[in-house]
Amino acid sequence: MQVIRTIIWVLVLVAVVIFSFFNWREVEVTIWDNLVLETKVPALVIISFLLGFLPTWLISRGIIWSLNRKIRSLEIAAKASSVSAAAREADREEAERQDLADAQTETESDDAATIEESPAEEAPAEEAPAQESAEEAPAEETRLTTDANDTPAQDDVQLDATSGEDVSEDDVSENPAPEDKQDTP
Repeated sequence: MQVIRTIIWVLVLVAVVIFSFFNWREVEVTIWDNLVLETKVPALVIISFLLGFLPTWLISRGIIWSLNRKIRSLEIAAKASSVSAAAREADREEAERQDLADAQTETESDDAATIEESPAEEAPAEEAPAQESAEEAPAEETRLTTDANDTPAQDDVQLDATSGEDVSEDDVSENPAPEDKQDTP
């Protein structure tokens, strides 16, 4: 587009030069009754051209400038709305993830409650520690699940969390938990 514009301006300039070469004469132009201007014909043509062209060119440049301002403001508004829409979408996805995590936590706690409430015959002793993760197990002690064939004395056996040894309920009451030892001076 710039090339075409340049070609047109070069052609106009060539036409003005050719016109000026063949019409280089003095002309009297009467502005008022007692004011007369003597000028050459090419100067008169160039001044007339500029008087017609400049206002039109300035108006078109002003319109282009104002339209570009509107376009930029609309682009900024579109970016802001797309960013806010993306932020709302991210917040919605985060809320969905949080709801899913809460639902999974509730399901896990329901499963844990079901496992604790179920009779001892349903869960073998080997599977209980494997099902719980390190985060879910209490730090102080873990209760072992026993088979129905075990004696009642074995139901009271607990696992000490610090040493991993079996401890009877009587030993636990006599020996305070490691956290209790730290609290006392």
